Amino acid sequence: MGVLSLRQNHQLMSSQSKCLTYTSFEFPGQTAFYKGKVRDVYTIGDKLIMVASDRISAFDHVLPKAIPYKGQVLNQIAAHFLRATEDIVPNWLMATPDPNVAVGEACEPFKVEMVIRGYLAGHAWRTYQAGGRILCGEEMPDGLKQNDPFPVPLITPTTKASEGHDEDISKTEILDKGIVSQKDWNTLERFTRLLYNRGQEMARKQGLILVDTKYEFGKKGENVFLIDEVHTPDSSRYFYLDGYEERQERGEAQKQLSKEFVREWLMANGFQGKDGQTMPEMPEDFVYEVSDRYIQLYELITGSKFEKANVEEIKNRVEQNVLAYLGK
Repeated sequence: MGVLSLRQNHQLMSSQSKCLTYTSFEFPGQTAFYKGKVRDVYTIGDKLIMVASDRISAFDHVLPKAIPYKGQVLNQIAAHFLRATEDIVPNWLMATPDPNVAVGEACEPFKVEMVIRGYLAGHAWRTYQAGGRILCGEEMPDGLKQNDPFPVPLITPTTKASEGHDEDISKTEILDKGIVSQKDWNTLERFTRLLYNRGQEMARKQGLILVDTKYEFGKKGENVFLIDEVHTPDSSRYFYLDGYEERQERGEAQKQLSKEFVREWLMANGFQGKDGQTMPEMPEDFVYEVSDRYIQLYELITGSKFEKANVEEIKNRVEQNVLAYLGK
């Protein structure tokens, strides 16, 4: 797809010198700041300024090195899909004043993430392989192979933990505990399926399969909005459509674009986020490989060439662009 490998620029810069690893801005009118695993979120009145850093997480841990251009990729993919789905589901996005920044309406987030799975992959496959047939209260039929499609996509929610690990939870538990009302759940479920169907359609047009993904929603007044990122490699798994059926018939691994290869690298190096495990050091070559894959996914899923933003003074660039937006 014409992506220039960062390896070719190794002699010019270390991977971390051009990354947005953290922010600590103080914007006019700022009332709150929240640092997530990947995003730094600033509250100004009824607006959120969401800065997509270059941090990367897996197994609910932030990895020791950031990934060049990852924040720009995530922010621009999310904006692409938010705009492409606003006709079916209302969302929070108002503007993107910087390649790494989204501005939107502040909503009260629901304390669940809506995970939807169209194929037996990732966490679902690990559960299935261990003999489990129920995931978040949803039944997975017998006789499936890894990466086979489910007869109907499964919604398998997780709790949205402020600290520590998100946990699997069933619809019944969500309603029984009053985490979400029946009325709001009906809306979340409907929006999740609408978004996943649109995401699958858009992926297929680009020669990809949207395998599984997650959505976050918030509420403002009586209205439910899609918030945060959408269909990015941090929140989604993609397979290549070309050759999918042949690989399944031969029992071969699927060619995929997602963050799963990062998890696989960590597992191969003895880390799954469990107590007592030590996070492995990330070699520079691996950092470049991750960056290349994120850029490749951007180009594949959007059909547009990725234009690398100027990262010489990335933190100053972000701050000045946000200030200019707020000053309008």
